[in-house]
Amino acid sequence: MTFQNPVFIPGPTNMPEHIRLACHMPTIDHRSPVFGKILHPCLEGVQRILKSTSAKVFIFPSTGTGGWEVALSNTLSKDGKVLAARNGMFSHRWIDMCQRHGLDVQIVETPWGHGLPADKYEEILRADKSHSIKVVLATHNETATGVKSDIAAVRRALDAANHPAMLFVDGVSSIGSMDFRMDEWGVDVAVTGSQKGFMLPAGLAIIGFSTKAMAAIDAATLPRTFFDVRDMAKGYANNAFPYTPPVGLMNGLKAAIEMIEGEGLENVFARHTRIATGVRHAVDAWGLKLCAAGPDVYSDTVSAICTPEGFNATDIVTVAARDYDMAFGVGLGEVAGKVFRIGHLGSLTDAMMLSGLATVEMVMVDLGLDIKLGSGVAAAQAHYRHGSNKSKRMAAE
Repeated sequence: MTFQNPVFIPGPTNMPEHIRLACHMPTIDHRSPVFGKILHPCLEGVQRILKSTSAKVFIFPSTGTGGWEVALSNTLSKDGKVLAARNGMFSHRWIDMCQRHGLDVQIVETPWGHGLPADKYEEILRADKSHSIKVVLATHNETATGVKSDIAAVRRALDAANHPAMLFVDGVSSIGSMDFRMDEWGVDVAVTGSQKGFMLPAGLAIIGFSTKAMAAIDAATLPRTFFDVRDMAKGYANNAFPYTPPVGLMNGLKAAIEMIEGEGLENVFARHTRIATGVRHAVDAWGLKLCAAGPDVYSDTVSAICTPEGFNATDIVTVAARDYDMAFGVGLGEVAGKVFRIGHLGSLTDAMMLSGLATVEMVMVDLGLDIKLGSGVAAAQAHYRHGSNKSKRMAAE
């Protein structure tokens, strides 16, 4: 396996050399003021990327899954009621975590490939006259199916029902790559990780708490020790963690935030949209369909592509890795063997994406699918190219 080729899995994503070198740093005294010069720019930068002016940001040595646990254990009590839709593998796993914590989860079963049913949420919340539901869970970007959900619509459902439940959002594969508006959408806890839009290795759970979520902490009775945000907040006040921090990863996060803001947050979002649109043009040219039910739910960070019935989509991923040294994502859960996934997030350019499309196209032809070599690549090129009348005249001359 060569490490020269980019990866096209939905995460961890490609790591820019500048960020890799930032992680590769000498040992420092993590209880000295030096660490504070890494810590506080990370906290402030994440707050800006969440588009919040008031969120309290916490960064734990963990992953997005640990971030889910931070959200639950710091705000809820045993037998607390949670409302959640199951529309993919990652919403399923968050529901499973709630149940393992002894929480009462009201599940709205939703077809995989569809977004969150905000109208159903509103109906359930209106019926909850006693306000027994304490939290509504929402997966912003379902990584298993390539589906983006409308978080603003979920907030409107809560407001229309005049319900006081908190809104927790899994933004693991969206934050830092797709537009996320914590304050505007009334998100109470936002969860992400280091290994996707922030272009780092896995190892950091990154969480934003609203004022309302912070107010729920002391009354919560679920057990927490390592993930206690109260201890973390006390540590931050002294330029420290309550235990040994992952200094190298934190320094990498500081560099990643600088890189994202150097490009410009809106430019980052536009780049992801442009690259994702090129992928969708390629899928159309191949005569294939996305798992996502329609354009209103298309993800700009991952595309789950359906293969013909009877064909094992996992073979595409296996052969791409074995014969071409390139990594794509397999289908998960209900869509295992039915889709393969192309991750198009983080450190990625149009030209890099074309290499992935060309490779997966060769693999599909190798495996006997009725696809014309070059068709998807040409469709993406037509979208990516920067041609103009002037450049065409110059070429003609």
